[in-house]
Amino acid sequence: MTDGDATRGTIVYYVHHHGSGHAHRAAAIAAHCRTPVVGVGSRPAPPGWPGSWHELPLDTGGTGPGGDGTEPVDVTAGGTLHWVPRRHDGLRTRTAAVSALLAAGPARLLVADVSVEIALLARLHGIPVAVVAQPGERLDRPHRTAYDLAEVLLAPWPADPPRPARPELAARTVHLGGLSRYDGRTAGAPPGRRRVLVLTGSGDGGADPRALAAAAGATPEWTWRVAGGLTGTPVDSPPNLTHAGWTGEVWTALQDADVVVGHAGQNVVAEIAAARRAAVILPAERPHGEQAATGAVLRAAGLATVRDRWPAPAEWPGVLDEALARGGAGWSRWSDGRAAERAAAVLDGIAA
Repeated sequence: MTDGDATRGTIVYYVHHHGSGHAHRAAAIAAHCRTPVVGVGSRPAPPGWPGSWHELPLDTGGTGPGGDGTEPVDVTAGGTLHWVPRRHDGLRTRTAAVSALLAAGPARLLVADVSVEIALLARLHGIPVAVVAQPGERLDRPHRTAYDLAEVLLAPWPADPPRPARPELAARTVHLGGLSRYDGRTAGAPPGRRRVLVLTGSGDGGADPRALAAAAGATPEWTWRVAGGLTGTPVDSPPNLTHAGWTGEVWTALQDADVVVGHAGQNVVAEIAAARRAAVILPAERPHGEQAATGAVLRAAGLATVRDRWPAPAEWPGVLDEALARGGAGWSRWSDGRAAERAAAVLDGIAA
C-alpha cells in the first residue's frame, strides 16, 4: 500500500508514546470508526489496531543537539511549543515523515492524542484537527494554540460533574465520558472477599515495594495483588501481598478485586470505572496538575476515596473500609460504556 492509498479518504490518528493509555484509547475509538484510520506514533501499533500503522522515529534520540548525549537546545522555541529541540535530526526526520503522510492523501482529518506540534503541523497542511483534551491547567501558550486551532476537542470525561474550562471553547468540546478499551463489557459483582488490586500504569514508574508491604501488613484481613511495575528497593512481602508483574490485560484482575488502588491517570480511572469497582485514587504529580484536577473532581463527585498521598500503614484499614462502603456503582455517572462510539461518530462526521 502506498502512502497515497493509505491516507486518501482516511483519518490519521497520532498516538503519544508516553504510557499506554493513549494507545488503548486510540484503538478503542478506531475500532468504531466507519472511516479508515491510519495510525502514527513512536511505538508499534497497539493490540487490536484496525488499520495501517506508521511507526515514527523518536525526536529524543538520533544525532544532533540532544540526540547525541548533549543537552537539547531551545526545546520550546521561546515558549511557543512544547518539544522542538533545535537542529535535532530525529525531530526533523519525524516531522518530515508525518508531513509526507499528510501530503500524500490528503487525509480528511487528523486526531492529536496528544501533541501540540503534530496538531499544528496538520493544520498547516490544511487538514482539520481533532484534539483529545487533557485535564488540568492548560492555559500555556502551546496548549492554547492547539485548542484554538482544533475543529473539535474530545474530552474523555463527562460534562457532569463539570471541570473548569475556557468558556469560549465550550461549543467545540464534546464530553465523551470515561473512555476505556473495556467499554461495552459487562462488569460482574465484586467477589466480596476483601481483595485489593493495586493498578499501576506503564508510564508512572511503578509502586513502592516498602509502602506496599507496610500497607498489606497493616491490613492482614485483606489480600493484596499488584498489577504493574515496582520501583525502589525490593523488600520481603507479607503473605497477603503478591506481585503479578506488568500485564497489558487487566480486566480479569479488575473483576477479581473488591477495591482497586490506582493513580488518577485518565486510562486507569476509565478502566476502574468500566469495571464498576470501588476505588482508592492517589493522584500523582504530573505537569499541568493533570491528575490533581481529576482527583479533585472524583472527590467532589463522591466517586472514589481520594487521598493526596499514599496513606500511612495505620490509615489503610479505614481507607479500604471507606472505599468498600462507597462501592463502584457510582461509576456509571463517569462511564456509560459508549465513549469510544461517541468519539468515532464525531470523527466520522468531520471526515465526511
